[in-house]
Amino acid sequence: MSGNDTVPKRRPDPDREAPDRRDGRVYIMQDDLDLAVDVALAANRPLLLRGEPGSGKSSVAAYVARKRKWRYYEQVVTCRTEGKDLLWTYDHVRRIGDAQALPAGGQLDNARYVLPGPLWWAFDPVSAGRAARRGKGAQSHPWAAANQGRAHHSAVILIDEIDKADPDMPNSLLVPLGSHRFTVTETGSRVARNRVPKSCGGSEQGQLLIIITTNEERELPQAFLRRCVVHTLRAPKPHRLVMIAEAHFLDEYGEFTDAERELATQLAHTVDARRPEARDKGLRPPSTAEYLDALRACHELDITPDDDRWEAVQDLTLLKPQQWGDPQ
Repeated sequence: MSGNDTVPKRRPDPDREAPDRRDGRVYIMQDDLDLAVDVALAANRPLLLRGEPGSGKSSVAAYVARKRKWRYYEQVVTCRTEGKDLLWTYDHVRRIGDAQALPAGGQLDNARYVLPGPLWWAFDPVSAGRAARRGKGAQSHPWAAANQGRAHHSAVILIDEIDKADPDMPNSLLVPLGSHRFTVTETGSRVARNRVPKSCGGSEQGQLLIIITTNEERELPQAFLRRCVVHTLRAPKPHRLVMIAEAHFLDEYGEFTDAERELATQLAHTVDARRPEARDKGLRPPSTAEYLDALRACHELDITPDDDRWEAVQDLTLLKPQQWGDPQ
């Protein structure tokens, strides 16, 4: 690619500009990952995805749900997330306020303060919908729009970055993940994965795919690992990085020119070469997400490999110190 042969710059659809959309529109599935999904469904076990940050673990669930037209739910885990949060939450503050305003002799309905969590919606959307409507101001759930037109009888749920939680949190999910049932403590109501009535669009139990991701920041309990199908996402080779770039550019820009392919190919080989360099420096190797960041930046700024800014873009996007002051 010559210095004058710049990549034609086109603006993406404004609705698709966010690089981490998580809408399931674009994903290049490898054969071993396809098999891992099939095995998890056949074994009726959660699929635990391992891999470095930026390797695409969090995007798999939304893509599978979109491709199969199954309902989709997700929970991003933080250090404060408890296992119960994936099942239901209880608004203690609102209940206390209502109790203080309650007339003498009045009674409160505990069910009004229960809000279904993503696992409840995935197990039994009918009872989850009833519980949500019963709760004040909870007439819908955050996934309602995304799930319009999708099969009621099957679902995918993403539990993202479970290693961020307290070590006891995965163990607290062993029973509901294994039995697909739980009891709401405050009301005594039992929730179970159940047959969906014909009036709600289904006549079968359908399938449930639970995808859990980890960045290995904490070791997961052995009892939890035993109940999962485990798959590790490997770093893609240059030719697959180009395939990923093409899929994203076609979705975002509407085309993938020969010039863009040449740029993507050179950058993919650069990423492959800089991974050992990163390990030698004690840095995290560049991921697929960072490859796409660098490619988008080069596209938008008309940067080619013979541009003076080429090396700087790589340093800014590909090799990142773990903390301030680390060598680069």
